[in-house]
Amino acid sequence: MPSAWSSSRDLSAEASRLIIERAHEELVAGNLHDRRLQQVRPVVRESWQRAWHGRVGAEALPRMDFTQDALDTYRSGHPLAGAMDLIRTLLLPGTPEESGVIVAVGDHAGRLLWVEGDVRQRMMSGEMGFVEGADWSEASVGTTAPGTALALGESVQIHRSEHYNRLVQPWSCTAAPVFDPETRGILGVIDVTGGDEAATPQARMLVDATARAVESELLVARLRARAAEPAPAPRRARASDRSRPARARLQVLGRDRARLEVETGDGTSLVELSARHAEILLMLAVHRQGLSADRLAELVYGEGSSPDTLRPEMVRLRKVLERLSPELVPQSRPYRLTASVETDAHDLLSLLDRGAHRVALSAYRGPVLPDSAAPGVEEFRSALRGTLRETMLAEASTDVLLSYAEIPEGAGDPAVLELCLKMLPARSPRRAGLVSRLEKLAQA
Repeated sequence: MPSAWSSSRDLSAEASRLIIERAHEELVAGNLHDRRLQQVRPVVRESWQRAWHGRVGAEALPRMDFTQDALDTYRSGHPLAGAMDLIRTLLLPGTPEESGVIVAVGDHAGRLLWVEGDVRQRMMSGEMGFVEGADWSEASVGTTAPGTALALGESVQIHRSEHYNRLVQPWSCTAAPVFDPETRGILGVIDVTGGDEAATPQARMLVDATARAVESELLVARLRARAAEPAPAPRRARASDRSRPARARLQVLGRDRARLEVETGDGTSLVELSARHAEILLMLAVHRQGLSADRLAELVYGEGSSPDTLRPEMVRLRKVLERLSPELVPQSRPYRLTASVETDAHDLLSLLDRGAHRVALSAYRGPVLPDSAAPGVEEFRSALRGTLRETMLAEASTDVLLSYAEIPEGAGDPAVLELCLKMLPARSPRRAGLVSRLEKLAQA
């Protein structure tokens, strides 16, 4: 068995097994206020209650939502299909068929699309319906790691008797949802099922890390596709396409002239904005709650600026946006966007927040609108640069920090170079270059 899944028995969980089983019996019987329920972990107790209120059977088999042909078609087009090799590499090292655990990947609704891993374990779990095409949401089988992780939007571990379904109680599992790296909607769930070793703290860290790695890979693939492919040719839209709301993405990192990409039912359009229009649109994207005319004028033109200076530019910007999609035209009083306008700068902040440091650094193309002197842009530029720096110093690995030290933001920062020296092994050949750079900075 791979070391990643070495057993670490939870003695406290074993000691409380009888209490949990009694509490489960009381809940299934409808005694929702039995005092023993208070001894069950809140995340489990609340999931049990959702299952009970949803009339989920305590020994119900999961629904089977797909024929084999329908399953093959559905999962071939699923966003997680391209990440399966990464998931296998991280969660099923060595010989997957003898790994001792089962790795399942489901969609946003809890339907299992891939179930792989230990052959013997899969044969045993198949008896309770833990197979591809089965619905393992809370609404179908009650409390399980994949279903409850989707219900809560966070990683969950369920130990044996904590399962609502009695058929599942011989098993333990850990699951984490996978989010779309741009919209933050849930794409699916990654689950590890087995014995006690499948629900240790180490298992949770590994499953969480795998989910984040998948999100990072998805974003990198999208960024590469956008950079490599020309804009799609206009196509004739269907009526259903035309009803889709417009989505726009503003690219401001390292660009003197921002580029706006707009996706509507009629296709995708790209336009390069003037410097002033880019500043205004960025401020509206940053301040989603809206801005008064006075405040927007200050952010774009400086303190004491009159809204009369802003209004003609807003008229021109409205005309540009209306040609792309009427939904993008900002409302007034206050000025605000009602359509979805994302920015590559916010994508970067999201990556940093999720700990995807290497991907974030590769997505950083330079400062926000580097030539802009608009006060609001300068403030946002400084905040993003500061967040990037602090995250690199506090959380980045040695390799990522060294990469940060090669870009302008980190190359002239003594704190970054000094931390690199501390993190490098004493005999690393890279130390000499760092020392030389620090000496030059000190002499400057």
